[in-house]
Amino acid sequence: MGTPRRFSRCLSWKRILCICFVPLILSGFAPRVKDKVGLIYANAQLQPAPYSMFNWSHLTPLTLKDRSVGLETESRVGSKPYFTLGGHKFLIFGGSIHYFRVPREYWRDRLLKLKACGFNTLTTYVPWNLHEPERGKFDFSGNLDLEAFVLMAEEIGLWVILRPGPYICSEIDLGGLPSWLLQDPKMILRTTYKGFVEAVDKYFDHLISRVVPLQYHRGGPVIAVQVENEYGSFAKDKDYMPYVQKFSQQALLERGIVELLMTSDDTENVLKGHIKGVLATINMNTFEKSAFKQLSLLQSNKPIMIMEFWVGWFDTWGGEHMVGNPEDVAETVSKFITSEISFNVYMFHGGTNFGFMNGATYFGIHRAVVTSYDYDAVLTEAGDYTEKYFKLRRLFRSVLVPLPPLPKLTPKAEYPSVKPSLYLPLWDVLQYLNEPVISNTPVNMENLPINSGNGQSYGFVLYETSICSGGSLHANVQDTAQVFLNEISIGLLDDHTKKLNIPKIKKCQLLRILVENQGRVNFSWKIQDQRKGLTGSVTINNVPLKGFVIYSLEMTMSFFERLRFAPWRPVTESYLGPAFYLGTLKVDSSPKDTFLSLLTWNSGFAFINGRNLGRYSIIGPQETLYLPGAWLHPEDNEIILFEKRKSGSYIQTTNEPML
Repeated sequence: MGTPRRFSRCLSWKRILCICFVPLILSGFAPRVKDKVGLIYANAQLQPAPYSMFNWSHLTPLTLKDRSVGLETESRVGSKPYFTLGGHKFLIFGGSIHYFRVPREYWRDRLLKLKACGFNTLTTYVPWNLHEPERGKFDFSGNLDLEAFVLMAEEIGLWVILRPGPYICSEIDLGGLPSWLLQDPKMILRTTYKGFVEAVDKYFDHLISRVVPLQYHRGGPVIAVQVENEYGSFAKDKDYMPYVQKFSQQALLERGIVELLMTSDDTENVLKGHIKGVLATINMNTFEKSAFKQLSLLQSNKPIMIMEFWVGWFDTWGGEHMVGNPEDVAETVSKFITSEISFNVYMFHGGTNFGFMNGATYFGIHRAVVTSYDYDAVLTEAGDYTEKYFKLRRLFRSVLVPLPPLPKLTPKAEYPSVKPSLYLPLWDVLQYLNEPVISNTPVNMENLPINSGNGQSYGFVLYETSICSGGSLHANVQDTAQVFLNEISIGLLDDHTKKLNIPKIKKCQLLRILVENQGRVNFSWKIQDQRKGLTGSVTINNVPLKGFVIYSLEMTMSFFERLRFAPWRPVTESYLGPAFYLGTLKVDSSPKDTFLSLLTWNSGFAFINGRNLGRYSIIGPQETLYLPGAWLHPEDNEIILFEKRKSGSYIQTTNEPML
């Protein structure tokens, strides 16, 4: 997804009712509730469908045995073009869930809810940056087990459309491209630049070998594969789309992809992003006939597919919480169905930008995407039902036979508050980091000679050098930096604030610049300019500083293992400056989902049992962090905050999110 737009920015009374009453209804306690959510649920569960337009019970991955004819398009005189699957007329009712944003323990729950709502197809992006964190080092394990996710969808009875990129946007860091690509100073992403093309080829050699056995014609659930993503809105290299056309032949077809190929673009740029011989699909947030004009000029003899129907939107730090209207969503989907238009709901379930995976936007100012990818989707971030879910399910029941029963809600809990008992100033932690990099000049994050030559992708970098005079400090930082003399904070820098006055000093002192990568831009040409840390020289009164010691703070699980041996200090009073805070979250013998509330803290990251839950910030709009019960141990759980500015008091939990 990509092009921004507006949604209603307030929590509707209908969603409040949904939050309050649906859990009671689903738990079996059903008082006489006259709100619309209750009526929608009752109708969805109890009333028979008034009529049936489609019966695809024989067109599921488990029932369709003859795989000789896959997803195809047909056009006959006197009727609209349409899809067929196995030779039968077929409409795609798709919903997006990103496996990498959902704890693996909850994949089945989310997929069952997709099926129970009435959807027949799952769509998912495939993030290159997570699957190849270092050149030639691939990770498809645990929460990144793409094959297990796809096969689970098949088991539940869902078809799959894969969107492997290599660029995916998706509000993920650098649009899913690995940061090590930026080590090449001449790199031009999403073009025919040799270094980019060669890296894509090597990645697809590995990825496509995993995808091939999952295809429809091989007995799997994958019925279509998307080529690239929203290139029409990028379109900076006139030779790139011909390359992508060749790429679709060589990288996909010659590697064994035999299913239907698609592109995806917004309605205004579909002509720029299409590929000859590949089905063009479009993205939109509302049904307007004018939106189909360019698509009809391009392929009037093909069925219409909405690859992304945006039912909500993402949030950025410092912005407002974005909310879509459930009635508008249901009305638009109804129009799609009556017009025999296939569609994919983006997002059915958004999930969470755990760790450092969030992307960012840039429209004159850098804004990081928040940790929650709730997206005001059909399911909440924690997998709970919404008014949108019940409206869509009621609509689908009127045209589909049959629908599975609704899965139970995932239980939530509120646990006792945690008061951190120990803390470690950042300066005490440096000896537990990997060996620092010694350099005469600053080195940006991606070009640090660490991680087998792949640089640093995420987190923080601390730059230290000795200075013997004050004056006007100038530095280019991406994205934000705290500046210290020894351990005393003297100011902040960011991509707009590049100068800072350093007071007169009587003797040489240690200048420290702690830079945070807040997420690389994931959309637009700005992706070319996403090297993080200090980029360029650092000067005082125009004199370049030399002799830097550079510490990488990636905050991996192995780092927290080493911190166990550090001399933690008892928390006695408020501390100013970056520090780690340690406490114990006590839960019962059967841990449940909860949400961390950090209202007395300023800005930083939360870790539970070594897992990075993501960023928190006092600037909002997000006020809680989702903590999956599946990641908690019975009884005691280690919770660590890395707080950048100032210690807070308590770490609280709640059974409801505050987004």
